[in-house]
Amino acid sequence: MTFPKFTCRYCRKEIATDKEAGIQNRNHCPYCLYSVHLDQKISGDRKSVCGGKMKPLGLTFKKTKPSKYQGTNQGELMLIHQCCNCKKISINRIAGDDNPKKILEIFQTSLELSPEIKKELKESDIEMAIENDLEKIKQQLFGKL
Repeated sequence: MTFPKFTCRYCRKEIATDKEAGIQNRNHCPYCLYSVHLDQKISGDRKSVCGGKMKPLGLTFKKTKPSKYQGTNQGELMLIHQCCNCKKISINRIAGDDNPKKILEIFQTSLELSPEIKKELKESDIEMAIENDLEKIKQQLFGKL
């Protein structure tokens, strides 16, 4: 089965949308990690009329329910995006073919975000990864170190 391709609106590279990357609804570039504002309420709904570029702001961990056997589980690493047009903030799964060096670069840049954006993330119930999370991030990106 072949899947459609798209051209990144930011870096202009052609992107395959096959499911081998480990995500069902790819809407971000694996090279620059910019996204497109396609979803309105839930991932994959493709109901947004905005269509703006979504800048990768930082990283977060997916919220997980505590396990009665293991305590708190470390959730999957996720990208935080903000639409350059309407300013909507969303989180997106990282795909298997996403550039890990670019992910780390975005993480480092996120440590310098303005207090206003950090407040907005907190109000959106998104807990951004902080400097102390670097080893957890590397472990998810590269495996046991």
